[in-house]
Amino acid sequence: MPRLRVKICCISDADEMRAAVRAGADALGFVSAMATGPGVIDEDRIAAMATGVPPPVARVLLTSALDADAIVAQALLCRPDVLQLVDYHDADILVALRTALPSIRLMPVVHVTGDESVDLARRLAESADALLLDSGNPYLPVKELGGTGRVHDWAISRTIVDTVPCPVFLAGGLRPDNVAQAVAMVRPFGLDICTGVRTGGRLDVAKLEAFMSAVRAL
Repeated sequence: MPRLRVKICCISDADEMRAAVRAGADALGFVSAMATGPGVIDEDRIAAMATGVPPPVARVLLTSALDADAIVAQALLCRPDVLQLVDYHDADILVALRTALPSIRLMPVVHVTGDESVDLARRLAESADALLLDSGNPYLPVKELGGTGRVHDWAISRTIVDTVPCPVFLAGGLRPDNVAQAVAMVRPFGLDICTGVRTGGRLDVAKLEAFMSAVRAL
């Protein structure tokens, strides 16, 4: 099986950044303003930390903004390698972002809520460099856009992986004790983890090492 890429999300300070890099993360996720969820930090802080991420580790900016101009402004300040679009966007916004930010890769999130998520993934994949499958719920009055710690229906995720042409990252409730089952079921390109390697909201190095060891054993 090809090597799984691992993105460690919700990086909140330099200590967490260094710990994730030492553990072998392929990408680090920095969370800008969200209605709910862990790890939110202000954009100036993201920009400052992003300059210290060593190559080839990818810098991923999570944004819940829906307006293309607002997203472009965030990207110009924070200088990510990848934009993780955690809320749902029309195809024309993805095209506008591609035009305005040609060097930044686009990774829309599909919150796997049911079979309808397969059709959404197909549509988004047409304009995406990768997809990320998560367990939020953007249809609630206060949107859940990530960091729930919940597992979704991996059978639907596997259908998406088998259907779309772009790489797919799997998120949502992953832990050291279930990652092998998740990978066997879904066969993703990569994994994304936040709450499963945290204790009291902070990155837990022991949990992180256990997770990375479990991934390396696959």
